[in-house]
Amino acid sequence: MKIAISGTYSTGKTTLTEALAIATQVPRTQARTMREILPDAVPGKTLEQCNPAELLNLGLSRLSERVVNEERCGDHFFSDGSCLHEWVYGAARLETGINPNESDFVLAMKRFISKPYAPIHRGYIDAFGNVAKRYAKKTYSKFVHLPIEFDLVEDGHRPVSDNFRRLSNDLLLSTVKELNIPHISVGGDLRSRLLTIAEHFGLPFHVDPDEAIEKAVSKVKAEAIEIENHRLSVLAAQQA
Repeated sequence: MKIAISGTYSTGKTTLTEALAIATQVPRTQARTMREILPDAVPGKTLEQCNPAELLNLGLSRLSERVVNEERCGDHFFSDGSCLHEWVYGAARLETGINPNESDFVLAMKRFISKPYAPIHRGYIDAFGNVAKRYAKKTYSKFVHLPIEFDLVEDGHRPVSDNFRRLSNDLLLSTVKELNIPHISVGGDLRSRLLTIAEHFGLPFHVDPDEAIEKAVSKVKAEAIEIENHRLSVLAAQQA
């Protein structure tokens, strides 16, 4: 049972996957976030400052980490996201621009300037997608898709807009359907999602759901603070 917890930004994947792992004792796996990988892969830059080649570098780095971590978990895991996510986010940025929050004028100018290179970028992203799709097809037994129900969380690091979220959400779902990977959509609050997924897969609870949720929320918040502190310390060292 290799289950991918799918959904775009700010749909609650990480906290839900952590709560599922605590409650059911099925291992949780993930890849590092882009901002964790960024200081090593593209030193001195923010995501907004990255060019298409550098974003591809980040996506491939994250994909390779995810594959290694999933292989280590064996035949049973909940994956926070999936290998499709790295490709989907890159493909969506071809439509919205690297920083979807920029003004329409700036985005239009950047599209005009980069137009001669668009077919090359599209070719690389399509090749990336073919690799990700093949891996997803042979690896995941089922997708659990989380719809967009919550407001976008602005963290100051991820160049994301509501339009970008819609595009990536739709591409994720259409790709899972294209690959004929069984999937279910699960909405509602964290507790109802946890109960629905456990019941669907027939997973017993080894930890009370409410206790698991409390521990998951606390752990995810602590990890976010740790990640940000590490990012700032690396950035300071690079600028010294």
